[in-house]
Amino acid sequence: MNPTAATTPGASMTPAAPTTQPAPAIEVHLFAAAAAEYGSDRASLRATTVGAAIQRLQEGASAEARQVIGRSSVLLNSIACTDLDRELTDGDRLDVLPPFAGG
Repeated sequence: MNPTAATTPGASMTPAAPTTQPAPAIEVHLFAAAAAEYGSDRASLRATTVGAAIQRLQEGASAEARQVIGRSSVLLNSIACTDLDRELTDGDRLDVLPPFAGG
C-alpha cells in the first residue's frame, strides 16, 4: 500500500462523469422569403452556437427553405453576426434576413 495515496473511505477512484447541460433555448424570427419558405415567421429551438441554430432551422425544411436560410444574414440580439461559432445563451434572439433587392 502506498502511504502517500490517501483516499476517503467509500470514494471512487474514477472521476465523476461530466454533467450535460441542455443547449440554450433561443427564439428565431424569420423575415420575408425566409418566413415564406420556412412556413412560419418564428421558431423556438435549442442550440449552442449560431451555426448550430441555422442547421437546426434547416433540418426537415424544404430544399427551398434550406437554400434561403443558408443565404440569409443573421442578427443576434439585433446586431449583425457573421461568426457561426458564436455561442448562444438562454433567451437570445436570432433574426434571419434573406437577401433582397430594392431601396
